[in-house]
Amino acid sequence: MRVEIWSDIACPWCYIGKARFEKGLAAFPHREQVEVVHRSFELDPTGPKGVTGSVTDMLAKKYGRTHEEARAMEQHVASNAHAEGLEFLAEGRDNGNTFDIHRLLHLAKARGRQNELLDLVYRANFAEERSVFDPEVLAGLAVEAGLDPGEARAVLADESAYTDDVRGDEREAAELGATGVPFFVLDRRYGISGGQPAEVFTRALEQAWQSRTVAPLATIGGAGAGAGVGCDADGVCGV
Repeated sequence: MRVEIWSDIACPWCYIGKARFEKGLAAFPHREQVEVVHRSFELDPTGPKGVTGSVTDMLAKKYGRTHEEARAMEQHVASNAHAEGLEFLAEGRDNGNTFDIHRLLHLAKARGRQNELLDLVYRANFAEERSVFDPEVLAGLAVEAGLDPGEARAVLADESAYTDDVRGDEREAAELGATGVPFFVLDRRYGISGGQPAEVFTRALEQAWQSRTVAPLATIGGAGAGAGVGCDADGVCGV
């Protein structure tokens, strides 16, 4: 059985949702027969490359909130992350264009190191004071994940490298009706929106396993951002 996960590194609920999904998968009896594939989704594809800013400033502007209210939003997300055993910096994080990160993740996928790089990028972005929007930091994370340093730097330098792969993932997300992330698709038959509790993922895996027949995509768990557990296509994250 294949599980495809559309996500963006800028989405805190994708970070949390990945941890919850992995807990749910660990409780699934047939977990060894599940292939997990991570796919690209940009929350803000129009954001200028090479320009970063404070997450708190971005939230205040996007939601029309004060900086104090924006910080409270981050604290709430941080509490959810901590409940899953994840480290999370509620202040001091950068925000920026994630396209190059997605391109590099496709290189990692081609080399069998996608999950390793994704974990490192999530941790650097949400738990450490390392800006993943800095090409040097990103190249260093690629090496930590086991990628060839020269190949990783070549991909980052060539703006056409893996561009079609990223755009292909995004088209598929639109065709499947994904309006936010994280978005999980089980065998192209069941869709789960948002960073749902681990037990929801376990039940969905069991349901998909027991009913392995061709059927239209069905959604489990409601809309991600609407349920307060995801980020929508406008970059608005539910809390």
